[in-house]
Amino acid sequence: MIFVFRLIMGVILGILICLVGVIFCLFNPRNPKNVAKFAHIFSVTFRALFGVKVITREYKDIKSLGSCVFIANHQNNYDILVAGQIVQSGTVTVGKKSLVWIPFFGPLYWLTGNILLDRDNKSKARDTLTFVVNEIKKKSLSIWMFPEGTRSHGRGLLPFKTGAFRTAIAANVPIVPICISNTNKINLNRWNNGYMITEMLEPIDTSNMKKEDAKALMEHCYQMMSDKIRQLDQEAAERNNHKS
Repeated sequence: MIFVFRLIMGVILGILICLVGVIFCLFNPRNPKNVAKFAHIFSVTFRALFGVKVITREYKDIKSLGSCVFIANHQNNYDILVAGQIVQSGTVTVGKKSLVWIPFFGPLYWLTGNILLDRDNKSKARDTLTFVVNEIKKKSLSIWMFPEGTRSHGRGLLPFKTGAFRTAIAANVPIVPICISNTNKINLNRWNNGYMITEMLEPIDTSNMKKEDAKALMEHCYQMMSDKIRQLDQEAAERNNHKS
């Protein structure tokens, strides 16, 4: 019964947020500041609906850092619920052009200023990094990327791809790791889904790096994030056990 209630309310609220968002963005289309605004709205709305308490820890000087490449672990569709509050103003994601055709969500995704690419076109795919780097520099954007490249669905932190790290080095902007504790135990048929934690780690300077350093940077970030996620999972479990 709880599951059905949440499913119905989730669909209604999701559609309402998207419709209001589209109307709002029509007066200020493709403004990248809108991505964070609606990420926050989705996060606050759905963590309340799904009974999740989120602890969010930002890097203290992140507001003054300028453009960055944010990298986060990618577990499932609950990522936006748990990590949405930490998305910084001026940060966009990179997605497939086909996303625009998703009812309600697709138009909002495009109008908020996210970058859409034709990833099925292999000749254009080769120019993706250059295009994204130019967008970062031209519009002073930050980019949010999932270096695993796919959802992990409880398999732990998957191996990283080098794209995010090559992008940061080419754009000469810092890498900022974001770690999200385990979200795979969210049960829509349970009122209280307990605590989850999102933590932003200290930025990593790439200004003296070359493209040949991307793999070493990737491995360093992987180890750092793997260790931190393990700590966050333990902390969240202790908080939830204590509460119960």
